[in-house]
Amino acid sequence: MPYNSLQDFLQVLEREGELKRIFHPVKAELEITEIADRVMKSAGPALLFENVVGKNIPVLINAFGSAKRMALALGVKDIEEIAAEITKLIQTRPPKSFKDKLQLLGELVKLAGIPPKMVKEAACQEVVNRDPDLNLLPVLTCWPGDAGPFITLPMVFSKDAVKGTRNVGLYRMQVFDKRTTGMHWHLHKVGARHFQQQKENKGKLELAVCLGGDPAMIYAATAPLPPQIDEILFTGFLRKKGVELIKCVTVDIEVPANSDIVIEGYVDPAEPLRREGPFGDHTGFYSLADDYPVFHVTCITHRKNPIYPTTIVGRPPMEDAYLGKATERLFLPLLRVTLPEIVDMNLPVHGVFHNLAIISIKKEYPAHGRKVMHALWGLGQMMFTKTLIVVDHDVNVHDLAEVTWVVGNNIEPKRDAVFSDGPVDVLDHAAPVLGYGSKLGLDATRKWRSEGFEREWPDAIVMDEKTKNYVDSIWAKLGIS
Repeated sequence: MPYNSLQDFLQVLEREGELKRIFHPVKAELEITEIADRVMKSAGPALLFENVVGKNIPVLINAFGSAKRMALALGVKDIEEIAAEITKLIQTRPPKSFKDKLQLLGELVKLAGIPPKMVKEAACQEVVNRDPDLNLLPVLTCWPGDAGPFITLPMVFSKDAVKGTRNVGLYRMQVFDKRTTGMHWHLHKVGARHFQQQKENKGKLELAVCLGGDPAMIYAATAPLPPQIDEILFTGFLRKKGVELIKCVTVDIEVPANSDIVIEGYVDPAEPLRREGPFGDHTGFYSLADDYPVFHVTCITHRKNPIYPTTIVGRPPMEDAYLGKATERLFLPLLRVTLPEIVDMNLPVHGVFHNLAIISIKKEYPAHGRKVMHALWGLGQMMFTKTLIVVDHDVNVHDLAEVTWVVGNNIEPKRDAVFSDGPVDVLDHAAPVLGYGSKLGLDATRKWRSEGFEREWPDAIVMDEKTKNYVDSIWAKLGIS
């Protein structure tokens, strides 16, 4: 179900008992974070702060902070529904008849997404402020060690200077003053690539920053899509309806018409970088201060009654865990296109996505686990995965007790540990060099004689089905609660 506005989504959350409105006055500096953190840690509802001290715009937080709300955001009962649809689309067989060709065409159109539609009027431009002031927005200062207030849920729209192709990324923005922010795009991100291209081609890189709107668009901005896949088209696929776009007022960028707030501006590659951070990050530690481009605001447009969506990150579990879990499930079918031997994947919440991945495989030949490790380290953002654990197909990767049991028993450290050097997430504070370090793979699969294991591998202890069924039949008579 596509949402025409963030307000529509809030109505659904409220109807489902997933939203709590807070009318007591609270400050954007630290107080909202402390409240939201307690709620997130206790699996509580989405929060709408209606009375932010000194501000006239309500703040929405924890909107994606449960499996149910994440599914509602994408218009389904369960994220696995979308994963199953993606699986069906990518498994389409070559057509044998004209009818098959027509069916295949329809499936490919779905996979490509529904194209956007340009409009001349939009809710996001009901109010146009050519004398913008970022201080009017209820931007949170999240943690005591943060360098200042940060916009944490911005959809940043940029264009390739040569090809003109669009990218939408989610990059935090430290507010420096009423007209400037930092633009924290990491060196591996497409936004940073557009910045470098613009530097080579001279001139300013125009940007538009969108807040709110359809939650499917917000999710798409977080998704690790390949550069050739347009986030707008992906959003169309998710919401089963094309995204309406409108041209910005002061920059040559098209943005979703149903956005709550649009911040227009530019970064100038010829301008010196500016120190940004520290920032309390999703690793649970502060990311250190570093130099990033300065974003200059030229205009702010918004709805007459906008909502300011935000999130906080810190020691997990936090709201971003559910965004990450959605990505885990939706992109598993795409991983299987390259690696069909993969059965399942778990990116544990406390592994903060890029620190730990657990993969189960259908093992078919010697060193198969090692092959999968190296292949994953070569695939998109999986290259950042610091620790990879590979287990057999019959291990439940989502049961960390079972995984711990299997790893503890199945590995011989010298034989089964694989080390590799390569890119790591720039937030990895343990890496000796920013963005570059080592990775660890653990092959916890059962070992074969063809892999040089000469001893007999033992069977796991499992009761026979006859005895289990009999005990089931007499259980009520035993008096054991």
